[in-house]
Amino acid sequence: MRVLVAGGAGFIGSAFVRRRLDAHPGDSVRVLDKLTYAGRRENLDGLPGDGVEIVEGDIADRDAVAAAALGCDAIVNFAAESHVDRSIHSPGEFIQTDVFGTFVLLEAAREAGIRHLQVSTDEVYGSIESGSFTESSPLSPSSPYSASKAGGDLLVGAYHHTYGADALIVRGSNNFGPRQHPEKLIPLCILNGLAGDPLPVYGDGMQVRNWIFVDDFCAAIDVVLDRGEPGVAYNAGGPDELPNIEVVRGILALTGREESLIEHVADRPGHDRRYSLASDAVRALGWEPAVRFAEGLGRTVEWYRDNEWWWGPIRSGEYRAYYERQYGRALT
Repeated sequence: MRVLVAGGAGFIGSAFVRRRLDAHPGDSVRVLDKLTYAGRRENLDGLPGDGVEIVEGDIADRDAVAAAALGCDAIVNFAAESHVDRSIHSPGEFIQTDVFGTFVLLEAAREAGIRHLQVSTDEVYGSIESGSFTESSPLSPSSPYSASKAGGDLLVGAYHHTYGADALIVRGSNNFGPRQHPEKLIPLCILNGLAGDPLPVYGDGMQVRNWIFVDDFCAAIDVVLDRGEPGVAYNAGGPDELPNIEVVRGILALTGREESLIEHVADRPGHDRRYSLASDAVRALGWEPAVRFAEGLGRTVEWYRDNEWWWGPIRSGEYRAYYERQYGRALT
């Protein structure tokens, strides 16, 4: 099987490429990636050259997508602008990639008669005070990012309903693990902890997230790609829910820093308070998360500690200016 992985040079996309090739040695992968700040060739280092082909291109470019899809048996779409904070400042880029880009990929899959699997997020459901979202919960996105992802999801459903397209969705809870860009909470705090910089925490830090180790999420996507039913959305949530402040304290303990480094900053506009996913449908396909949060966090801290070659160029580049704009202080 040849799989077109859109956004395959990003954090979750590259983890999926590794997972797919490990689990299905006879498969090959063609990665289509715009190679922006969060999509990096380095994320695919070490993979066999005969198993992975990297094509630089934009999923909103019809010609690029048509060429990349040629000869493929399925499309898995990870390509997205994905950071809520950036969506608040530049929502147009999110609509272009997450909605229009999804449309272009759906058209390519429909014309080729192949499966389209859309990788989405629990954020499309909005916030929930108690209990967990199921696949039948209404979409109620709160940010430009989550609204753009919900728009892509609705297109997937519409293409299945209208055209009979073999299209389906996997919605994940908050992913973490190696190779995640440091704009996100866990790698940001790990790198700040290692450097002795303050760790910024939005508001009171009691926003609760359902954390899933990236390898577990990719295993869920793999199962749905092979066994999922067209037109269906599958939730894949992690085994543990923690408030952000507890995540940050755990990182401080693992990096040997004092809690005095925690710096509470003004909360994000429209910040969702709690996410939680019920994952019964994907579990029925044979999937179970294997990594508890504490184990995954320890593995993640060790990876960043041992791989400065990967994150050093990021933390010394444009990210420094972004960080200062976002948090009002410079990194050391």
